[in-house]
Amino acid sequence: MDTLVGIRVHVPSGTIILQRPDKRNALSRLMILQVQQAFEDLHQERRVRAVILTGAGSAFCAGTDLAELKATLGTDDAFEQWHRDTMQLKQLFETMLRFPKPIIAAVNGPALGVGAGLVLASDIVLGTPDASFGLPEPRHGLVAGLISPLLAFRVGAGVAAHLLLSAAMVSATEARERGIYHQIVPFEQAWAAAHEQAHQCARSSAEAIQLTKRMLNETIGEHLTTLLSAGAAVSATAHTTEAAEEGLAAFVQKREPRWK
Repeated sequence: MDTLVGIRVHVPSGTIILQRPDKRNALSRLMILQVQQAFEDLHQERRVRAVILTGAGSAFCAGTDLAELKATLGTDDAFEQWHRDTMQLKQLFETMLRFPKPIIAAVNGPALGVGAGLVLASDIVLGTPDASFGLPEPRHGLVAGLISPLLAFRVGAGVAAHLLLSAAMVSATEARERGIYHQIVPFEQAWAAAHEQAHQCARSSAEAIQLTKRMLNETIGEHLTTLLSAGAAVSATAHTTEAAEEGLAAFVQKREPRWK
């Protein structure tokens, strides 16, 4: 099995690295499973008090592997596969929200689509100057159903509506102004700044941090799990439309989609 996700431990932090730089760390089905496993592994590592999530190369995560998605179109089990895809991604986001340790996203480049979802499922976000943020799914005939509740939860419905309906990519500075990124740090210092943040978290009681995350994500965000389930259903349904077929074909063929 290819290792597309790396794990490093530098106490008190553990680092999960998306390692597919030739594809700008676009998440394949295998990568989603490996990220899920990485969180489970670091959950068990008592020395790790916070987890840093970052990407290899010049991108954080360019989103879903659309070429892999396109290959599913027209197959006999396409709908079942898309349902499995959304359920696996939903499980990953819920794992991150329920993770007992702080998750610090060191966003070292563009975070798009499900990459934006990984940012929003993290607790603390450090971005580099080139760390743009966007949800381009509608431009491919798709819906960011799983990510929409996370975006609204983090920054409010008004900002979420603008970003989702415009499908625009925003700069790191604008993402910082909107509360998506909490701090902008130089590219070469991204991991070090995240590691220092892990040290700050480690000064607190592990039990107090766990209870705080539960309060934020399960009490204040009490409806978040329900909304993620609804979003997963919308995402899976959107994959079955003619718009999705045209949008994905246009992406693979490197042309503008021709919407009906």
